[in-house]
Amino acid sequence: MTECKAADTCAARKAHIASRKPYYRELRAGQKIKWCACGLSKRQPFCDSVSHEGTGFEPIEYVAKEAEEVLLCGCKQTKTGPFCDGEHSNLPGGYKDEEEPQNTKRVEADADGFARLNTPCYVVSPPGMGDAYALARLVAPDTGAQHQSQFYLTLPAGASPVLASDEGDVVLWVRHGAGEVEIEGRSFPLDGPCGVYIRRGEGFRLTASAPLAVYVSECPGGNALAERAEMGTDFDDSYPERIARIDEDARQAMGPRYFQVLLDDRHGLRNTAQFIGHIPRSKAEMHRHLYEEALIIISGTGVIWNDDFHAPVKAGDVIFFPRKIRHSLQCTCDEGLDVLGLIHPGTNPGINYE
Repeated sequence: MTECKAADTCAARKAHIASRKPYYRELRAGQKIKWCACGLSKRQPFCDSVSHEGTGFEPIEYVAKEAEEVLLCGCKQTKTGPFCDGEHSNLPGGYKDEEEPQNTKRVEADADGFARLNTPCYVVSPPGMGDAYALARLVAPDTGAQHQSQFYLTLPAGASPVLASDEGDVVLWVRHGAGEVEIEGRSFPLDGPCGVYIRRGEGFRLTASAPLAVYVSECPGGNALAERAEMGTDFDDSYPERIARIDEDARQAMGPRYFQVLLDDRHGLRNTAQFIGHIPRSKAEMHRHLYEEALIIISGTGVIWNDDFHAPVKAGDVIFFPRKIRHSLQCTCDEGLDVLGLIHPGTNPGINYE
């Protein structure tokens, strides 16, 4: 990104920064809007018909095909106008730390491993590995989720049952272990942390050569995965690449933080993204997302904050964020927090609003 020369104007694009955060709006089906691209309109985020004259910018028209919630870019540096693409986080002053609030209550995990914050946001600690295959439910409609589910699969040895989802796509994150995943008769090696994509309706089976611990996400999700009597052979060859690995060259900056999208629509996922990110010692401003998110703490320690509660988090924990709930994740260790996120519906983890 080109560095801005002044606090409110980007010299490269000559677009005035009207707001450092996007504008949340609810649109009716068929509603037409004209988004201000120059940043000078007096009717932000919409064009006022006169302010852009002579700037070289023209408003962008958009017609909502259905009733929808949108985040319209306020910084005017987006590459996906009229919508926010997260670029505001990389503007000077666009990503700020804030002090810890003094009026929230600390909550601890209950007997089931859930630390419940502002409903239905929570932290859940997955169970330890036993001496046999197990599949524990962490996120599901039964726990307050509307758009995704997440299960914790442990496999000390041998093979799992054949699992499948008839509801949505399945995304795996291999926490540790080694072995292979078989998808409709096609096998892929698992030899370290990685993401795995499984199409809706495809059966899959894990085999452990070293004890496997795997987070299994389903989007959209239900309360259980299906078990099948045998493996099928209907592998979807339209999407042959099913394994995603960490690639430092693919990182995207988000202020002092960074993330890499591992799996998204490029691989066949539908309005879903899996990403890995790093958070240095810091506490972000309170913010919201239009997507639902399950965030796995890979390493490090921190605190998750809502308006009224906060809870400690550590490696292995999962934080569930409903859509539009205010939150802030704080890193409290010098080495930083490494996190793995699954968002749905949405594909860009860098987009947030106040």
